[in-house]
Amino acid sequence: MPIARPAVRISKKIVDATEPSHVRVEVWDKELRGFGLRVEPTGTKTYIVRYRPKGLGRPASKSTYKIGRHGDLTPDEARTLAKQVLGRVAAGEDPASELREARSEFVRQRQGLTVEALSRLFMAEHVEPKRKRHTAASYETLFRRHINPAIGKTLVSELRRADIVKLQSAMRTTPKLANKSLAVISSMFGFAARRELVTDGTNPARGIDRFREEGRERFLTNEEMGRLGDALNEAETTGLPWKVDPGQPFSKHLAKDWREQRETIDRYAIAAIRLLLLTGARLREILHLRWRYVDFERGLLFLPDSKTGKKTIVLSAPAVAILQSLVPPEKERTERWQDLFVIKGLNPDKPRADLKKPWDSVRRRAGLNDVRLHDLRHTFASIGAGSSLGLPIVGKLLGHSQPQTTARYAHLDANPLRRASDLIGDQIVRALERSKASSEAEKGEI
Repeated sequence: MPIARPAVRISKKIVDATEPSHVRVEVWDKELRGFGLRVEPTGTKTYIVRYRPKGLGRPASKSTYKIGRHGDLTPDEARTLAKQVLGRVAAGEDPASELREARSEFVRQRQGLTVEALSRLFMAEHVEPKRKRHTAASYETLFRRHINPAIGKTLVSELRRADIVKLQSAMRTTPKLANKSLAVISSMFGFAARRELVTDGTNPARGIDRFREEGRERFLTNEEMGRLGDALNEAETTGLPWKVDPGQPFSKHLAKDWREQRETIDRYAIAAIRLLLLTGARLREILHLRWRYVDFERGLLFLPDSKTGKKTIVLSAPAVAILQSLVPPEKERTERWQDLFVIKGLNPDKPRADLKKPWDSVRRRAGLNDVRLHDLRHTFASIGAGSSLGLPIVGKLLGHSQPQTTARYAHLDANPLRRASDLIGDQIVRALERSKASSEAEKGEI
């Protein structure tokens, strides 16, 4: 029998402090019923969900679903996945049974394994436990909408490179999506090889040329940033003028003075847009920001997770001032106020979903209809590169894990190139002048 520890809120501190014993140790979360941590005598720590299948009553035995290992997942990521599993249980599904059935299917039909069946195992055992939630969701969408409808019924043993090229060609109007599908298929076959479901080295996606993707780099000029600043100020003070489509049926019922109506945008949305520009952060990094991640004393944001893992964002003085303006008054600070999201949404327990509506209104007012929210990050980077701060510094500010990612801004770092060009030009001119002077001296001697 495993050793059961008292229920606590499972956190990194608790996980790190739970030592292995001579038998299995189990720690259960006191806030999310069914979510737990299993520690093997070997020291392996695995996040699990234990539940009783819906509709079978209390006599039914409980099932255990392995979410993933600690290290591959943080406690917060595991908690999010546990909620998803328990949500499936509440909907009448039995995730553990489905996974066992999928594994049995592979054992029984190893030679008859289809791409669709392999994709289910790939998602359950590799993507969902080891990839971020948004990544897993994008993989699932690719399989459901593109990959499985085209090649899902094909036996893995009979899948040929030509089949994948045909799929890729059908997606040529969306080259980025086609390239991502190719990468997902390649990753899936790598997983299959590690599970010995295919012969090692069997990967029909290998060697297929990717489509060329047109990079989109849009940076705001100083004049455009001025217009954006005016629009943001107007949006949070007097409000932005209404925009009405005369072709819509409801437009004829508007009051005659609708042109004088204005709509203010809430200060949290405005603050989020300003922070995106002032920090170069990604959208989710700002929308998912909690107060406990903010260190005002040192002017830093300590993000436990981002696209590239743990990340520290260095705040400028204007960014710090914006955050300080959002701190709840002392009388509104509950015991757990630091767990609240900085950018408030409708539900205090969930991060704001997006900024699409307020951003559309602001950019329309500023005359920046082709500018995306992500282009604010590009603008931050372009100013840093253009100020000769050096690409390594800019990369660190942006949280890039690979220097190649920052290299896209190299053409903006003009000052060092200009100095180098001037230096080379000066040397060439001096050499030419020496040659000219020498030639004139020779003529004088003659």
